[in-house]
Amino acid sequence: MAEREVAAERESATVRESATVRGPATGGGSAAGRKPVEERPSSVGRATTAAVVVRLAVVVAVLGLVAALAPGMSAVAEGTPGAYAFTDGARSVAGATTTSGARSLEPGRTYASSLPVNGRLYYRLDLDATSTAYVSATAVPGTGSTVSATDGLRVSVQDAQGNACSYQATRFGTSRSAHPIAAWGTREASPGRTLCQGAGTYYVLVERIAAAGSSPGTWPLELATVTEPTLERTGATRAPQTWDSVSPEPIDGQTVDRSGGAGFATAATVGQGIWQDRIRPGQTLFYKIPVDWGQRLNATAELGGSSGGSGYADGALTLSLYNPVRGSVEDAYAGYSGRPTSAGLAPLPPVAYANRYGFADQVKAMRFAGSYYLVVHLAAQTANTFGRGPYVLTLRVRVDGRARPGPGYAGRSEPRNLFAVTAQDREAATAAGAGGGSAALRALAVGGIGAGTVLLAVLGAWTLAARRRAGAW
Repeated sequence: MAEREVAAERESATVRESATVRGPATGGGSAAGRKPVEERPSSVGRATTAAVVVRLAVVVAVLGLVAALAPGMSAVAEGTPGAYAFTDGARSVAGATTTSGARSLEPGRTYASSLPVNGRLYYRLDLDATSTAYVSATAVPGTGSTVSATDGLRVSVQDAQGNACSYQATRFGTSRSAHPIAAWGTREASPGRTLCQGAGTYYVLVERIAAAGSSPGTWPLELATVTEPTLERTGATRAPQTWDSVSPEPIDGQTVDRSGGAGFATAATVGQGIWQDRIRPGQTLFYKIPVDWGQRLNATAELGGSSGGSGYADGALTLSLYNPVRGSVEDAYAGYSGRPTSAGLAPLPPVAYANRYGFADQVKAMRFAGSYYLVVHLAAQTANTFGRGPYVLTLRVRVDGRARPGPGYAGRSEPRNLFAVTAQDREAATAAGAGGGSAALRALAVGGIGAGTVLLAVLGAWTLAARRRAGAW
């Protein structure tokens, strides 16, 4: 970009120099042997000035487009092993070691923070009496960090008296490889509960679970806050007791290329079908799947064979599922011997509002419609035995069931429409859809830069020609 700016500056200087050489002589008379200077018509001067102004406006618009794409381009450029694409515009917030100093988190916002080793950090929520609130924390250990299977992250919500409303812990598991992990907490507004009800101040506690020998570096955090409105009418207060718990048959069909994103915010949209990508050891790829009320999700990640090496990498492939509020649903792992292997999700119930009243955490997490996230990680240590790749990654995604009407919310969520599947979501999830991931962003960014470069060159030539034509009068 800097080289193009220098080139544009040189071209602009050339245009200014040309205008100076061709400009009219000053003074009252004409010297002997010199052709008298003919005065230009004023309309020509105005037309030339207007043309230059219009062309410069186009240049500014093009540069504005490229500048607008720059944040997304940087996120795409970070698609290397270990990189994470944080949400653009996330506010910075520091966690407090006590509730008295806790900073407030607004519903519907995303924040950037950090978590030191053995850290326990508080954040404040100011809630009404009827909305259910969710907070998700995504921890991003540095590339090359040492983690154990028991290292992880815990998120809990408590009321002003210190009573626990909920908590969840997420660990790295058998992969023992540093990668983004997320956990969630909730304050659930429910007439059947006694604790954590009513309007007032609540606190989110984010804790780092560190084992001996793990890297002591600070983990960057991404915090996402969501509120879910109450229902217009009270529905079922028990989770569905029966649903098909048999694993569905693997889906067949044509394979479609789709590049995964580097974070929740840049996840590539996929739907039912077979999707193919490339992944390197240490890399984590994000995909999102629109799942409507009444629909059931199943997915499997397959890792292709290696071109060399021998041995076995335990927990090499990790497939994680997160719900629309980035709450952890389920994890699946697979070792790798250099031959094709796969990790598949266990059977899950259809999406239903009443799932929140279930007993198993996996059932409770399937409580609303929206975009569910598939997160695939290839353990960094895979490179030690089988090379740095890239390896072929295949996702087989199945979404069964007919979409049903929602439960009937009495208000809107924050962010808006989080618990809905739109026509645009369905279109993006098809083979012909843009996907909304890094591949589409990369194409748009490259196209914008290319168009800007061509327009700068053409407009520069137009400007120079206009100056020359003006000098001919």
